[in-house]
Amino acid sequence: QVHLVESGGGLVQAGGSLRLACAASGRSFSGMHMGWFRQAPGKEREVVAVSLRWTGARLYADSVKGRFTISRDYATNTVYLQMNSLKPEDTAVYYCAAGQGNSYSDYSQYDYWGQGTQVTVSS
Repeated sequence: QVHLVESGGGLVQAGGSLRLACAASGRSFSGMHMGWFRQAPGKEREVVAVSLRWTGARLYADSVKGRFTISRDYATNTVYLQMNSLKPEDTAVYYCAAGQGNSYSDYSQYDYWGQGTQVTVSS
């Protein structure tokens, strides 16, 4: 059975940092894209960052470029999201996801999801 478990969320002041982790288990994820998505109240789920399968290339939403970094540990099936210079608009539930679709930013292309972790940035 596949499980994705996020951790590391919390409350932080604007300008601060958080590091999210997603531990994946139940199958090999080396052949899958691993992504972080977020959803704020009343808004659609949106892509934050993706680590592409095979190439290891990293893609970011424009809103987080230069502030967030996605990394991936293939040995432990863990993906991280380092978030620096956090802003109140980064407040959302952050989800880890795994998938093999061609549209990396489309959440419907992802097969497996974690339960989410809340990130709250105060001004």
